[in-house]
Parts: sequence; C-alpha cells; structure tokens
Amino acid sequence: MTAQSPERRQVVRFAFYKLDNAWRRLSAERQAASKIEFGETIDSFHGRLLLRPYGLVGIRGDCDFLLWQVAEDLDSLVALQTALNRTDLGAYLTTPYNYLAMTRRSIYEFPEESNQPSRLVIRPSNARYLFVYPFVKTRAWYLLPKAERQAMMDEHVRVGRRYPSIRLNTTYSYGLDDQEFVLAFEGDNPADFLDLVMELRESKASSYTLRDTPTLTCVQMSLWDLLDTLGGAGSVQAVSRRPTRADGYTPVATLAELPPGASKRVYAAGEAVALFNVNGSVYAIANRCTRGDLPVARGRVLSRDRSGAGRSARNPRCNLPGQARRGRDPHRARRGARADGCPPPLTTAVS
Repeated sequence: MTAQSPERRQVVRFAFYKLDNAWRRLSAERQAASKIEFGETIDSFHGRLLLRPYGLVGIRGDCDFLLWQVAEDLDSLVALQTALNRTDLGAYLTTPYNYLAMTRRSIYEFPEESNQPSRLVIRPSNARYLFVYPFVKTRAWYLLPKAERQAMMDEHVRVGRRYPSIRLNTTYSYGLDDQEFVLAFEGDNPADFLDLVMELRESKASSYTLRDTPTLTCVQMSLWDLLDTLGGAGSVQAVSRRPTRADGYTPVATLAELPPGASKRVYAAGEAVALFNVNGSVYAIANRCTRGDLPVARGRVLSRDRSGAGRSARNPRCNLPGQARRGRDPHRARRGARADGCPPPLTTAVS
C-alpha cells in the first residue's frame, strides 16, 4: 500500500493596519513617495505569496486597511512585514489586529459544494466585500460526543447553504494564535451576510461560541486605490507599477528553485499556480485538480498524450486540462521555452 502524502498546508495572515495621523501632515512630495515605496515593496514579493488588499477607511475607526496574505511558510510572512517596516510609510503604521492561521481539512464530514473553496488552498474570489472575525468555541463544545457535534455542524452548514452568495474561508489557529479559527466570508452584498449571521445565531452550535469579535468589514480594491484612501497626495493612477517584461512574462521563481523533475507552488495574479520543470522546460498550470480539488503542485508530470488531459494515479476520475503550455502564459516562470511555436499541451497528473 502506498503511503498517502501529508497535507500541504498554507499559512495565512490577516494583518489590519492603522495609519498615524502625523503622516497626513507630511509634505505632499513625501506622501506620494512613501506610497510608491510601500506599494513597490509589496510588489517585490510577487510570486512568494498571495496578497489581497482591502480598505476599511470609512468603515472602522481603529484600522484603515487589511493585507490578506497567504504563503507556503512563516518565513515569507516575516520577510514581507520586515520589508514593510523599513519603508517610510511603514514607520507610521500600527497593527491593531493581526490574525495568524493555517489551512487544514475539517474533522467533520460535509458534502462538497462547487461555490465553496477547498480547505487546503486559499483562492480568494473577486467579491467586493470580505467579512473577517476570530472565532473561539467553549471548552464544553469539545466535551460533547463527536456525533453530537457533527449534527450541530450539519445544521450550521444547512443554514449557510441558504445563502449561496456568501463564500466561506475557514482557517485554523490552534496553538498558533489566541483564537481557534479565523473566518473570512466573501460576498457582494453586505445584507446577505447580515441575514446569514442573524439566522446562525439561532442554531444550536451558536450556544457554544465563546468569542467571535471583532467583526471587520473590508472592501476589496487595488493596492494603489487602497493607498489613496489613506489621504494625502495621490500615489499613482495605475493598476500596478511593477516593471513590464518585454516578453510579457511575470517573474515568479528562478530555475535554481525548480530543478528538473521538481514542482513548486507560486502565486501570480492573485492565484496559486503550479510549476513543473520537465527536462529543463518550465510549465505552469492552475494549481487545482478540476475534479478532486487537490493541489496539482503535489503531483508530478507523467507523460504526454493527444487529448491534452491527464489522469490522477490516486483518482482515475480526476482529469486535468492540458493548460500547461510553452507559450505566452501570464503565469510563466522567469525562464523557459520561447514564446513562439507552442507544442501540444503537456499532460499532468496528481499522483
């Protein structure tokens, strides 16, 4: 019997920042320069982690913005914050709320639903709003038989599925931070989330909640728009100031990090991307199995075929689309094959 690979989890950080009003009294030139420096520092981490910016100006009085960060290890989160601390704008920022968590599979059994994300891989949607709060259960909850807890969670899920416009991301903090979970709900209509929370208050599981505050409502926006909500001189009227390569590729890794036969998960355009080095050529594909909802980067390349579809050795029903091409792909690695002469798709499979 082949041993099953351990879960490959992600580390997740919800960092809420507050700007000191003293920054708004600086000269316009220094304000603009500090915004550009801050934004370009974040851009320099492109490929090392997934980062989504959200604004809270006009919504909360105790924080101004959120940087939702997802990485492969804690070191990447530490490196990003260290770099931000060294910027001019960073000297005027505090973090009134900071929640650390990891992805993992739930101990409860739930039927899969297409609009809900995998528990192991964070894939933020394009929803306008994000609602975040830490969550702690009472100790009495853990003394209940698991079957009884499962029944209450089933009720909880049934209520949630009456609100398909709301998408839940559950991450786990046991032993890592003060809370047990961090819950992040995505949606386009705050009224839907309000109604969902009101209805969940009447569920049996709700009586075992010890803490679920503060609740923070966040608005998704570009990094540069977020920086301009802070006031002061405008930063830049552009989606991104990241330098554009002449070949159209986005740098995400070096060949030294991806030797032949290896695979690696990186982040580009707000998505997790699986890279494979096959005999010196690097291929990129969306990091998820289309049926099994497994991270493709855990697998290995097996062969080519004419259909451009691969099959999982672990799950033969798991077909992977042949999207890993040598060509002008927005998720390409730093080096690889030429942009011309695209060959047939490369077959990949989770094994």
